[in-house]
Amino acid sequence: MKSILKTVALAALVGVAAVGAASAEPIKVGVAAEPYPPFTSPDASGKWVGWEVDFMNAACASAKLECVITPISWDGLIPALTSKKIDVIMSSMSITEERMKTIDFTDKYYNTPTGIIGPKAEKFDATAEGLKGKILGVQVSTIHAEYAQKHFKDAVSEIKEYQTQDEANNDLAAGRLDAVQADQITLDSFLKSDQGKECCEAKGNVVDDPAVLGAGVGFGLRKGDEELKGKLNAAIKAIRADGTYDKFSKDYFDFNVYGK
Repeated sequence: MKSILKTVALAALVGVAAVGAASAEPIKVGVAAEPYPPFTSPDASGKWVGWEVDFMNAACASAKLECVITPISWDGLIPALTSKKIDVIMSSMSITEERMKTIDFTDKYYNTPTGIIGPKAEKFDATAEGLKGKILGVQVSTIHAEYAQKHFKDAVSEIKEYQTQDEANNDLAAGRLDAVQADQITLDSFLKSDQGKECCEAKGNVVDDPAVLGAGVGFGLRKGDEELKGKLNAAIKAIRADGTYDKFSKDYFDFNVYGK
């Protein structure tokens, strides 16, 4: 009788464990719905691809997490996180003191410079003096919009903010802007496109301002979500140590995207 009861009890425990595992919710990873190559963008079939997608897959596999991409407009990502519509932000979001008033971040997973591009026919550099009297385009609610307001507002004739980086790039190509500021890698991707090759060139990198530009890009998390933060930090460290990070990065970059 005792043997039968033990068997029944063991079966019940196994059943509870199985139900718990089956009911575990996947981690909803928020990315900006707008294409942001080479980091995140949907392909022709709607599947999300890019360096950050490869990074997410590697990190989540290392952390033994099931992660699913949830597209949301860029300026809606933080509200979606704090309202628990998503669990993580992975959208080239820089770690800044201002954002850390509202959300938390993991350790950085990449860090690249900020650049300025403009028409090939015009010669100027990425300084306030170089941009004097020009119309400068930036994406709304980004560190680049904040940087432009802080460093270039008194020099340029106008700072135009766009919902997406593509819109700013398109207006530059069409002659409606004199310059665009963004992450240098994203700008390089545009300059390699047919549209970018024809119209524009790099004008240089802006002077770094860590207080605005931050300390690299990390996963955004809700404050207090220490368990998930610990798992993701361990995963970032693990895939960098075992060579996985460098392996998939070589498919996109010929330099160290992690930075110093």
